[in-house]
Amino acid sequence: MDDQADAAMWKRIWQQLWQPLWQTWTIDKPAALGDWLWQVLVVELAALLDRLTLRKLIALIPLVILIAAYLHRIPLPPELMLVGDMLAYIDIFSMIFLVGLFTRVATVVAVVRQAVDFARGMLRHVPAAPYRLGVRHRRPKDSMRRRRLTTTDDDDAAVAAGLAWA
Repeated sequence: MDDQADAAMWKRIWQQLWQPLWQTWTIDKPAALGDWLWQVLVVELAALLDRLTLRKLIALIPLVILIAAYLHRIPLPPELMLVGDMLAYIDIFSMIFLVGLFTRVATVVAVVRQAVDFARGMLRHVPAAPYRLGVRHRRPKDSMRRRRLTTTDDDDAAVAAGLAWA
């Protein structure tokens, strides 16, 4: 009976003390670690990749070069370290380039707009030009009856000096 009592006692100790401890360290803690790993390696990494821009990626290039150089024990020349600075200034250069491009485009658009306005104005006056010149109007038949201005003045000044008209 002692063996049965000892077995029952150990069973109670197992159920009260060691079973929760065993479940905690073999099931709950690894599961929590797995949740933490899922959160860090999947969820947070996906959020980081969503926020990643080309500028941030370019800023990481010198860091990758530096880590690769130290891992392979390659001496770094100073020019390679300046690549990072050059890549950092690409955004400033691109903004200056875009502003220059936009000003050129704005100038071209303004010149084209002026040319279109000029052509439109010329085309607007084309239908009115024949009326002003009287091309479509016929001469009245009583043109002989109209009074004409005639001046016969022989004392007009010479057109050119030293020239006489006959």
